[in-house]
Amino acid sequence: LILLSARRPPSRAVSHRLGNAPVTSDPGAATLDALAAQIEQALAHNLPGPDAGSILRGPDAGSILPGKDAGRILPGKDADSIASRLLEAMRYSTTAGGKRIRPLLVLATVHTLGQPDGLAADGAPTDGLTNALRDALLPACALEYVHTYSLIHDDLPAMDNDALRRGKPTCHVAFDQATAILAGSGLLTHAVHLLASCSAYAPATRLEMISTITAAAGWQGMLAGQSLDLASTGAELDEPRLEALHNAKTGALIRASVRVGALASAAGTVQELRQLDDFARCLGLAFQVTDDVLDATGSVAHLGKTAGRDAVQGKNTYPRLLTLAGAQRKARELNDAALAALAPFGPRAALLRTIALRLRDRDR
Repeated sequence: LILLSARRPPSRAVSHRLGNAPVTSDPGAATLDALAAQIEQALAHNLPGPDAGSILRGPDAGSILPGKDAGRILPGKDADSIASRLLEAMRYSTTAGGKRIRPLLVLATVHTLGQPDGLAADGAPTDGLTNALRDALLPACALEYVHTYSLIHDDLPAMDNDALRRGKPTCHVAFDQATAILAGSGLLTHAVHLLASCSAYAPATRLEMISTITAAAGWQGMLAGQSLDLASTGAELDEPRLEALHNAKTGALIRASVRVGALASAAGTVQELRQLDDFARCLGLAFQVTDDVLDATGSVAHLGKTAGRDAVQGKNTYPRLLTLAGAQRKARELNDAALAALAPFGPRAALLRTIALRLRDRDR
C-alpha cells in the first residue's frame, strides 16, 4: 500500500480547482491535494498487476482437488495470460482520471474524526493520524473501484449507451461489451476482496465496511436508482420520486464513503456521526443536481463526456422538473445545507468543507 508522508506539505497561496472552477485557498486545500495524489498512486498500486491471478504455485498448481495445493486454481503464468485483457480493461477505466470524490470523502472523514489530538502544534498530522489515513487508503480505493465498476456498466449500450467518459472512449468502445461487463464485475469483486483482506482493521470492522458498501451499491441503493432511472425514462417523475432516484443512484455511495471513513477512524459520537450523515446526504443530492445542470449547459469538449444526452433520452432531471434556474437554486440550497451540517466540527472539518466547496463551484 502506498504510504502517506508523515508531514503535511507547507501551505501555499494557490488556486485549487475541480474542473476549471477556482476555489479560494483554505486551511484544508493543501492537505486535500496531497491526499488526492496519494489516492491516485494507491488506486494503481492496489489494482491487480502483471502477476495478478497467480494464486497457484507449486507442481500441482493445475489441480483444484484437495491436496497439498488445495485452493490453487491456475498456475501464475496461465492466469496472467488468460486475464491480461480483462486486467487491461480494469486498469484503463480506473486510471482514466476523475474527481475521486468518494475516496477523498473517506480520508477527509478520518481526518475530521482524528482531531483534535491528531494535529501537532504546527498543524501537521501526528503519527497516529497519519497512520489512520494511510490505513484508510485501502477502503478508499475499494470505494473508487466500486464507483468505476458502476460507470463501466452505466455506459453500456443496454443502459445509457455512452461512448465517452472522462474524455476517453468508454470501456466497451475501447475494448468490447463482454470485456467491459467483466471489467466492471472484476472491479466490484476486487473491491470486496481488498476489504475482506485488509488486516489494518478488526474483522468486525471489515465486515461492517463490506456491508455498508455492498448495501449502498446493491438493490437497496445504487442499483435501485439505476433501475428506476431506466424504467422512468420518457415518463415524468414528481420531485419526491426524483429525489429518491438520485439519493439511491448517486447519493448512496457518497453516504457510504463518509460512513466507511467513520468506521476506519473508530471515533465520533452518535451526534457527530448523525451530522456527518446529514452532510453526506445533502452533498450526494447536490452532486447529482449539479451534474444534471452541467449536462444541460456544458459541452462535450469541456465535460469529457457526451453532453445533452439527458434531454435527448428523456431522462428525469432537476432542470427538466424545476427549470434550469430552479435546479441551480436547488443545488445551492443543498450545498448550503451540507456545509451547515459541518458547522459543529469547526476547523476539524476543513477537508470535508473544501470538498463541498469544490463540488459547489465545479464546472465539469
